[in-house]
Amino acid sequence: MKDKKNLNTKLVNVHTLKWLISFVMVMVINFQGQAQTWSLKQCLDTAQIHNKSLQIGRNKMAIGKQKEKEATANLFPKVNVVGDYKYFTDLPYQLMSMSTFNPTAPEGQFREAQFGVPHNMSAAIQVALPLYNPQIYGGIRTTKIAAEITELQYKKTEEQVFFEISNLYYNIQILQHQLAFVDSNIVNTAKLLENLQLLHQQLMIKGTDVKKVELQLEQLKTQKDIIANNAEQVLNALKLSMGKPSTLNIQVETDIQFNINEYTNTTTVDLQLINSQNSLLNSELKTLKNSRLPTISLYGSYGQTGFGYDKKPNDFLKFFPASFVGIQLSYPLFNGTVTYRKINQKKIEIQNSLLQISLVTDQNNMLIENANRRRAVTQKTIANTLSQINLARTVYEQTCIQQKEGTANLTDVLLADNALREAQQSYLLAIVEYLKADLELKKLTGNITMNN
Repeated sequence: MKDKKNLNTKLVNVHTLKWLISFVMVMVINFQGQAQTWSLKQCLDTAQIHNKSLQIGRNKMAIGKQKEKEATANLFPKVNVVGDYKYFTDLPYQLMSMSTFNPTAPEGQFREAQFGVPHNMSAAIQVALPLYNPQIYGGIRTTKIAAEITELQYKKTEEQVFFEISNLYYNIQILQHQLAFVDSNIVNTAKLLENLQLLHQQLMIKGTDVKKVELQLEQLKTQKDIIANNAEQVLNALKLSMGKPSTLNIQVETDIQFNINEYTNTTTVDLQLINSQNSLLNSELKTLKNSRLPTISLYGSYGQTGFGYDKKPNDFLKFFPASFVGIQLSYPLFNGTVTYRKINQKKIEIQNSLLQISLVTDQNNMLIENANRRRAVTQKTIANTLSQINLARTVYEQTCIQQKEGTANLTDVLLADNALREAQQSYLLAIVEYLKADLELKKLTGNITMNN
């Protein structure tokens, strides 16, 4: 009896343990399957780290810094080790005046003579240090500006990524609102269909009226599937822009803010890029002008020169020191007006750069004014269309009641339903236009990466 009781206790414990394990597994699965809600700021912060385009931009900035250091390294001394070996199968000849051997010999008579030994070798360490080289200083200045341009290009890529992510995020929010409207319309249409089926059973309406509403309900369900599929595709594009895998289970916030923010007008990245490119052109022009100046270098060499003879009885190998130091000056006198033509070309490029700065500034001011107007108008449109939705919903509900009471027909109900859908569509379009104008205004004022 006692053994049976212990067995039952063990079985209860086993069943309890299985139940606990099952409960924990279900909770884990539900937790893993539950999508986290990400704010726009979280998406942007994630893209800042994981987006591939931004990672490439950071690598390009690192390359620009290395190029700047490379240009500066040209100021350091250059050290070379030079070695040379020659074996003369025929020693070189020299002509010597006969008077060298015989002072009484007439002028103009020479005698050939071979000098040196067959084995000649040398080894030396050569050092060169530029004291003044305008090309090197111009290169350092140019690479520094080029590194700044690379940083600005990274900022531009950052703006483009942030603009793209914000746009995708807003699109998902719009599709979510659209899904909510469709779900509401499906519920209304299903109720209407249920009422019509009851009336049809009582032979109070035609069967075609029921078919019309059934068709409308199926169309709404198809529309819902299409919108849900589009939302999933846009969500995958958002994950890709963030640098995250498509398996990441997330969802976006449904609340859309419509408050008008006043953005501080700062210098845009495009304008900064043009200004930096203008600085680069001026640096190149200065380098071209300075290329007419002389270059001065300090150089020197220290080594050993060896001579060898391998014939008996006087075979030998002897080394002798050879070293020198000096200053070298190089001054370009004339290069066929090539530099002069290059200078003229660069001056014209600078003129175009200044015109482009003025053009971009004027265009940006015009676009900012237009975006401000569009945003203000669309905000009013959002408020108006939202009122229209409430009014259209009230009309639809009253028409459905009248249809039940027999004072309105199905056509009146369908017309009221279409009016409600049109009001919903106008509301969504107004939201899209507002978000586009607000996002464009952020970009035009240089605030797209700061005020999200």
